[in-house]
Amino acid sequence: MRVVIGEDSALFREGIAALLESSGYDVVGRTADARELRDLVRSTSPDLALIDIRMPPDLTDDGARAAAEIRSELPQLPILLLSAHVETRHSVALVSQGGFGYLLKDRVLDVDDFLATVERVAAGGSALDPEVVARLVAARTESALDTLTPRELEVLALMAEGRTNAGISRQLWLTERTVETHVSNILAKLDLTEDDDGHRRVLAVLAFLEARATRS
Repeated sequence: MRVVIGEDSALFREGIAALLESSGYDVVGRTADARELRDLVRSTSPDLALIDIRMPPDLTDDGARAAAEIRSELPQLPILLLSAHVETRHSVALVSQGGFGYLLKDRVLDVDDFLATVERVAAGGSALDPEVVARLVAARTESALDTLTPRELEVLALMAEGRTNAGISRQLWLTERTVETHVSNILAKLDLTEDDDGHRRVLAVLAFLEARATRS
């Protein structure tokens, strides 16, 4: 798998590159600047782009904006955003399309989980850092999400990580049938119909993010 890395910290960038290469990935490009990142993606045609949200030239949300522009030009390219802080302004639109992940940089220290996330996103799945979801849960305001029980919010948080029902059942020590019931209740309370079946889990997470983003 061919990977491009956009990260302004040389130490972090080279560390991720070394980790990926030791795991069999082909790092075909790396850059510290969001403007160069767009050209690098065009010239190397990677299978996955790992992008830091805050990058030069402005060190604000340049990486996230570059990711949105890249996704607009290359809608099938999987993107994994990395950040030291929770920022959701641009991730709401990206997560609804699949092939998208958002991890806090501390999560990279858990190598197995990080590599599993890379694989999931590269395969077209979605993955949101549990800390991102936890903070959004804590800060949520009145919305359809307020109808969810504490357990349903836990299940939704794990759905946001990209976990299957089986994975959620193992994490929460519940039977798969119980998890299926919770997921069904979540989707019903968020008014996600059968017509949306193929993307309802992602739409549930998207509704969660939108409820927070529109009030931030």
